[in-house]
Amino acid sequence: MVGATYVIAFFQRFAPVGITQELEQSFHTSATALGVLAATYFYIYLVMQVPTGMLVDTLGPRRILLLGGLVGGAGSLLFGMSTTLDGALMGRTLIGLGVSVTFIAMLKLIAVWFEPNRFATLVGVSILIGNLGSVLAGAPLTLTAQSFGWRGVFIGIGVVSLLLGVGCWLLVRDHPAGEPHATHPHPRLDLAGARAGLQTVLANPATWPSAMINVGITGSFFAFGGLWAMPYLTQVHGMSRATSASHLSVYFAAFALGSLIVGTLSDRLGHRKPIMLITTHLNALVWLVWLADLHLSPTASYLLFALMGFTTAGFTLTWTCAKEVNPPHLSGIATSVVNMGGFLSCAVLQPLVGWVMDLHWQGGMIDGVRLYSPEEYHLGLLLLAGAAWFGAASAWWLRETGGNHVKGA
Repeated sequence: MVGATYVIAFFQRFAPVGITQELEQSFHTSATALGVLAATYFYIYLVMQVPTGMLVDTLGPRRILLLGGLVGGAGSLLFGMSTTLDGALMGRTLIGLGVSVTFIAMLKLIAVWFEPNRFATLVGVSILIGNLGSVLAGAPLTLTAQSFGWRGVFIGIGVVSLLLGVGCWLLVRDHPAGEPHATHPHPRLDLAGARAGLQTVLANPATWPSAMINVGITGSFFAFGGLWAMPYLTQVHGMSRATSASHLSVYFAAFALGSLIVGTLSDRLGHRKPIMLITTHLNALVWLVWLADLHLSPTASYLLFALMGFTTAGFTLTWTCAKEVNPPHLSGIATSVVNMGGFLSCAVLQPLVGWVMDLHWQGGMIDGVRLYSPEEYHLGLLLLAGAAWFGAASAWWLRETGGNHVKGA
């Protein structure tokens, strides 16, 4: 049940890329406005990271998953039924608010219900399952939207989200049934303690490389895969929408598989930094291929997208690194701070890429949709490539933990 909720969260994160043309036609948007619409999800997700950890600890994951399902479902319904851009923005905001609680609530349940030595494995499996939502946001969403309309898709997802929220309330339990509730009292909301913990994490210089890797690698991944990849492939490389969507599905599937492999390999080797250096620099190098405007064969372009997705998965080690360089009792705050880097970056990059393209737009239109030249897309991709290289450079400052909590952290 919780896994299905996480799939919905990933789907909503990347859904705009599969229906960019429909959104532009429905709301008559510019690239900048479309970027803001897609990034609204990330704005609210960013703001909710640390508060969600506190809410899960006080109210319990069961209640939070119910509230998240209701709010996210209502947002999806509003998004699907909106006839104005303002209504769509409000719907997208509610979607981000609703799904922002899922990941942290899921981590809480894993920690309570399973042995500590299974935590990392189950987190990796959860990320793999959740990424099925991003795969569905590629070719399946495009084909379904063409058959039933994009509005019908989001109305349907809204209904499913509402049902999943209610299902979590009925079926999920905060603690194993055999353990008395009294042994698991919900701690009171300690704002002073949370503020002191946040200051400790922020003052730790070893926290920041992980956060900066997220800013660069995660930000470029979310911005490209979540919005600009589809129009780039269709308008610059002349691919059909179906072919572009299938490239995105390969992208997300490779990321899902890479997330599991990278975590498992890192645990077995007992090292974090070498894997992070290799994956981030390979990812940054791929962006140079796109900037070179090479004419690739279909096989080569699919392989390139697979490589991009797989190497992007290296950033998933940043949560582990942040936990291992900070005091154990602050692991939640530490992972939340690092997680915020990627969402902040995407919230800036998605509209910024559109703004740069609009700034140089020559006025081309087709079927009510703005047509951008390869040169204009090239300028937008420069921003994403620069972010990726920033993330790769930040990996050099990462503190190697040897797979253990660093003494004195």
